[in-house]
Amino acid sequence: MNSINVGRAVIEMRAVEKSFASFKALDGIDLSVARGQRIVICGPSGSGKSTLIRCINGLETFDMGEVRVDGVAIDGKARNIDRVRQEVGMVFQHFNLFPHLTVLQNLMIAPMKNRGKPRSEAEALARHYLERVRIAEHADKMPSQISGGQQQRVAIARALCMQPQIMLFDEPTSALDPEMIKEVLDVMVELAKEGMTMVCVTHEMGFARSVASEVVFMDRGRIVEQNTPDELFKNPQHERTKAFLEQVIRH
Repeated sequence: MNSINVGRAVIEMRAVEKSFASFKALDGIDLSVARGQRIVICGPSGSGKSTLIRCINGLETFDMGEVRVDGVAIDGKARNIDRVRQEVGMVFQHFNLFPHLTVLQNLMIAPMKNRGKPRSEAEALARHYLERVRIAEHADKMPSQISGGQQQRVAIARALCMQPQIMLFDEPTSALDPEMIKEVLDVMVELAKEGMTMVCVTHEMGFARSVASEVVFMDRGRIVEQNTPDELFKNPQHERTKAFLEQVIRH
């Protein structure tokens, strides 16, 4: 899985179902993502957004259906999941940085351990991506010494150090103070402009409008509506979508 083939779906979800006890988190999910697409998933809390995105790289198991990433099945086999995770970067709501390591050391671990890169190459890669997310000057600081927005940019740089083909974002700005949100979204916008395939769970509708190639609206474990940003925001087809958008978009 060294390269992603152009012209076909790189993420395929077919009839995916997932329950937590009696609660059905995913109910017959069908979703395809082509190379270079930027999919934004939105919806109310508990609609299954995070569960869906975590199924893509095997962080969450599913009960029924099929998930494939560049043709590799997410089927519980460790070998397949490891192959997928080498090509799929993930940025979480909480930064999950190692508090006892410097910013630079946090970025060097995965390339050395999972890609087998020598320390000097891993450090050069880490410094490159810290420069890219505009926090190179904080390389030798501990995570506790930088702001939340800076920590999230470190988390994005850490994912990029694996040089992934796909980036997944699970509400990357929801734990941030309002003034820190823009600095993280700016980095994500730059990735989108460079053609990175992205699936992003977010309530940032301005980001969805300006960056997404398609917006997916979920409710009660189902995809209620999927369309281009222009069509979904201006002309939603379902009453549930209309009601949600009226709540989250300030007119």
